[in-house]
Amino acid sequence: MRSIPRLQFPTLRGPLLLIILVGLLAGLLSGCASRGKDERDSTSGSAELYKRGNNSMETGNFSNAIQYFENLEARFPFSNETKQAQLDLIYCYYKDRQIEATVDAATTFERENPTHPRVDYALYMRGLAYFAGQSSWYHRWFNTDLSKRPPKNVQEAFSVFSQLVQRFPQSAYAADARQRMVFLRNRLANYEMHVARYYMQRGAWLAAANRSLYVIEQYDGAPSAAEALSIMVQAYTRLGMTDLAENARRVLAASYPAGLEQLTRKENPPWYQFW
Repeated sequence: MRSIPRLQFPTLRGPLLLIILVGLLAGLLSGCASRGKDERDSTSGSAELYKRGNNSMETGNFSNAIQYFENLEARFPFSNETKQAQLDLIYCYYKDRQIEATVDAATTFERENPTHPRVDYALYMRGLAYFAGQSSWYHRWFNTDLSKRPPKNVQEAFSVFSQLVQRFPQSAYAADARQRMVFLRNRLANYEMHVARYYMQRGAWLAAANRSLYVIEQYDGAPSAAEALSIMVQAYTRLGMTDLAENARRVLAASYPAGLEQLTRKENPPWYQFW
């Protein structure tokens, strides 16, 4: 009867064996440290948990701070530290770029603490979460035309900042909220004008006129209002609606003289212009 040959395994020696042993030891130490941390946290009181979370937050370790604050909220829902941790959680979620979690945490805090003196902060952070992505350094770096990008969460951000300004006009965050509202309002108007220009290029005169009229009615005073009136003049003229075209021209002349000059040059280009 033939015997089954025995499998031969390579013998680990020298540096390779040392590397494997070091790796195993590091894994064991890491696991022990993790278990030790979990056990220490599970027996800590609310004050100690908040202190650790706050230290992590102040050093910029927001993911670690979130774990501490969530643990604190779950174990001590009615402690004084938990109330502050709920506000800190909103901030940590925001800094950790967890936008939905920021909105949810801020909304929950507002709903459960309607008379809390920091409700304005929760409102402000909710507005910032919706505002995120509207204007960033990379937009400026790459010269991105935001008017061509559909506004995402702009209406929500504007609504939240509006609530903050109306309910807490003396809040420390009200002035910044007002400035952001101006930016968001102009952002919406600019996008509407991008659509109006698209309609003009396609020869959809009525759609372009209606879109421009919407900008005038909803965002009066926005920088793009002059262009909206100009497009209305051109679109109504193309449609043969001379009365409406003249009305838009008169408003453009009274409100934005420079806009009228640009329109006139566009309507009457010099005879020597060949391009």
